[in-house]
Amino acid sequence: MVNKFLFKHIDNSALIVFRIIFGLLCFLETVGAIFTGWIRRVLIEPDFTFSFIGLEWLQPLPGNGMYIYYALMGLLGLFIMVGYKYRFSAISFTILWTGCYFMQKSSYNNHYYLLILLSGIMAVQPAHKYFSVDAKLHPEIQKISMPSWCSWLFIIQMLIVYTYGSINKIYPDWLDTTVMAHLMKSKANYFLVGDLLQQKTVHYFLAYGGILFDGLIIPLFLYKPTRKLAFMASIFFHLFNSFVFQVGIFPYLSLAFALFFYEPKIIHKLFFKNKKPFYDKGEVIIPEHRNLSVGVMLVYFIIQLVLPIRHHFIQDNVLWTEEGHRLSWRMMLRAKSGHATYTIKNHTQNKTEIVKLNDYLSRKQVRLASNKPDVMWQFSQRLKSVYAAKGDSISVYIRSRVSVNGKQSKPFTNPEVDIANTEWSAWKHTDWILPSK
Repeated sequence: MVNKFLFKHIDNSALIVFRIIFGLLCFLETVGAIFTGWIRRVLIEPDFTFSFIGLEWLQPLPGNGMYIYYALMGLLGLFIMVGYKYRFSAISFTILWTGCYFMQKSSYNNHYYLLILLSGIMAVQPAHKYFSVDAKLHPEIQKISMPSWCSWLFIIQMLIVYTYGSINKIYPDWLDTTVMAHLMKSKANYFLVGDLLQQKTVHYFLAYGGILFDGLIIPLFLYKPTRKLAFMASIFFHLFNSFVFQVGIFPYLSLAFALFFYEPKIIHKLFFKNKKPFYDKGEVIIPEHRNLSVGVMLVYFIIQLVLPIRHHFIQDNVLWTEEGHRLSWRMMLRAKSGHATYTIKNHTQNKTEIVKLNDYLSRKQVRLASNKPDVMWQFSQRLKSVYAAKGDSISVYIRSRVSVNGKQSKPFTNPEVDIANTEWSAWKHTDWILPSK
């Protein structure tokens, strides 16, 4: 049963087309970061970046190095698209994109994390076996079929993403449209639709429509009678997100996944009619390392299922503490703002001073250091190292207030705790974060 499910061969037209779209979108994402000024604002102008804790050594390249870094990723995207040195290009892109993701938290986005996973999945796919430079240069690698697991890797991954996206929205502030109203407030000046996006009816439609879309879209695609409806709903949903929220390549990448739900013959007819033989033999070909392959896929998806629920095992509400928020498909679920005052007690010089955040941080980093506890801790460590370089021993205390979803702000950190001299744990509650209630 497992062998037939994973290793039955089907026509590979969908994977070939997806490779072309995926590579093109990777190119547009990385080159777009150069020309929109994103690299300059996020990676070059700040004195340092808040990388993931434990990876503080992972900092942007000096000078114009990050422009070269992103240009190289763009080139690799093109290589993926045309299938040139495909395996090397896909692995290299995955490594470079992962490095950039962990390098900075100022522009954290679930879609950036998803691109890491998809790039890794693409790296193990036989997506260069046809209609590629590699297949042209090495005809012996040409194949018109692929094992079924090639499609199911994408389908199961997106099922996890969408399902958690739906479940995570089921909480009071989303259900009463508090979140949606807050998100739409900044869209009031949009051409033609700005006023419409402020209507309560629209907020309810978007809030509950988001839950239903995320929860049902993969089952609707899998069920043939509702596949066309699912595709039409996807076009509306993703183009709306692209226009209103400007979420980069994700909407178009999501639309491309429809390729794996349609019958292989339909995809072949649409894209490769009279250009490529159609495979319909349905052979079940068991690879030599079958158990290892199945084991790796099983472990991977167990991790993907467990990571998004870890916050349930950490004290207090993740909306407040942020603990367990990342890597959990908690997409656009809340709006958070805050104000923080950092006080340094200099034990060496026996004096106290208030930190001017703008002296150390960019505007975006100031916002992070005002309501994200891990960034607060990292900035306290940064201050400690700066003063230590001058021979001073210090303590750092933070008095802060935070507002979630536009509600009245509340005290967030314990101002009596020396945060510069505390330990950080990614797997348990941070005691100096005050209770949400």
